[in-house]
Amino acid sequence: MTENRHISLNLTNEDVLSMYETMLLARKIDERMWLLNRSGKIPFVISCQGQEAAQVGAAFALDRKEDYVLPYYRDMGVVLAFGMTAKELMLSAFAKAEDPNSGGRQMPGHFGQKKNRIVTGSSPVTTQVPHAVGIALAGRMQKKDLVTFVTFGEGSSNQGDFHEGANFAAVHKLPVIFMCENNKYAISVPYEMQVACEKISDRAIGYGMPGETVDGNDPLEVYRAVKDARDRGRRGEGPTLIEAISYRLTPHSSDDDDRSYREQDEVAEAKKNDPVLKFASYLKDLNILTEEIEKEIVERIVKLVNDATEYAEAAPYADPEHALKYVYAE
Repeated sequence: MTENRHISLNLTNEDVLSMYETMLLARKIDERMWLLNRSGKIPFVISCQGQEAAQVGAAFALDRKEDYVLPYYRDMGVVLAFGMTAKELMLSAFAKAEDPNSGGRQMPGHFGQKKNRIVTGSSPVTTQVPHAVGIALAGRMQKKDLVTFVTFGEGSSNQGDFHEGANFAAVHKLPVIFMCENNKYAISVPYEMQVACEKISDRAIGYGMPGETVDGNDPLEVYRAVKDARDRGRRGEGPTLIEAISYRLTPHSSDDDDRSYREQDEVAEAKKNDPVLKFASYLKDLNILTEEIEKEIVERIVKLVNDATEYAEAAPYADPEHALKYVYAE
């Protein structure tokens, strides 16, 4: 008998079905983007596959009306949970004028949407970390009850931006949740060649904050950790470092060939622990995800992805002179 773990976290059956649907939607958008890339229709894909549980579990633990998220480039699950739509993500993939992230200027994965408090990221990795700290400081100065949530890969935890952001947040006890999505590879460099400590969360003690490593393939475990961190931040107890261990199921991007640096047997073994399939199994064992409900969810997602693809492909590109907007004051 499967233990009903979500009830102890005060999550309803509807909540966990919504989590599952968001995870599956992220996966299906991502899979469609790979097909579009391989058929020459979009130029670039950087994948969330294998990391959906960590992303969606975390997002559901936040206040999606008040908190700010500063996602890194794989975080499709986070931005979907915070209100970005399949259509908007596809507009970004096709680099169309209506793309809400950057009007088609930036490559996909540079998420930004003011109305949903998704703060724009940039191409240099880890620059979002000090920004998250700054927003948390501004929130405190304005007496707002919010936390900021920032994600990054384990390779990024070696960058100066991570050190400076973590140090400043801890000294000033700011409500920041730092979540490292450890997918074992910084592009082609395996974990053991990046970091000498056993866990990324071991670094927390050096900044004077709590650190915790969780199973990033389990959305409920990530939900619990992020919720605890959010409560700490709101109580004025400062930041938390969470490390969510997952595995990148795809190459680093559509421009990468991962066969040159990792055994395909390793990837095949990791797929047995696919977080989307694992969570579906949990819900089926509890008879929450019935055949009928699963069919409805799949049909809804297929329609969303198809409609988003058709709309974005047909949408107009920005006028060439639009490239000069937002560069200089007008």
